[in-house]
Amino acid sequence: MADPVWRRDFPLTSSGEDEVTRREFVRFLVLASGGFAAGNVGIALWSSLRSINTGEPRPIVALDRVPVGTAFLFSYPTGSDPAILVHLPGNELRAFSQKCTHLGCVVYYQPARGEMECPCHEGHFDADTGAVISGPPQRPLGRIDVEVRNGTVWALGAPPPDAAR
Repeated sequence: MADPVWRRDFPLTSSGEDEVTRREFVRFLVLASGGFAAGNVGIALWSSLRSINTGEPRPIVALDRVPVGTAFLFSYPTGSDPAILVHLPGNELRAFSQKCTHLGCVVYYQPARGEMECPCHEGHFDADTGAVISGPPQRPLGRIDVEVRNGTVWALGAPPPDAAR
């Protein structure tokens, strides 16, 4: 009587299995780790070199929908670029890219502290200037110039990189 098909496909002994040496296994681990590291470096470089505010002026929201001390989330310059409009005390408006400059997590407005916070790695940015206060980020948030036109807040694009604020 012939052996059942399952016994031929799944031998009970190791004689039918390929042997993997420790050297091959370590080589695989090193190559996989190197691939992941290179991927992370590539993503970090892409996100840090990407220009965030190259869009055309466009309306964001009616000013009366964003009371003082609150924030409004929108997308700028494209629908896949999260941004945040903050209505600061003193009736000042600021808008920034919502992506943290460390690893691209989204930042949130903390009105009690007057800060933008990145919850991923506890990065903190000044809500008035976008400057780094603490945490791992090394660069300020990407700023978006805004102005009010007939009761509507408009995004105008990025200020020049060397513009003093």
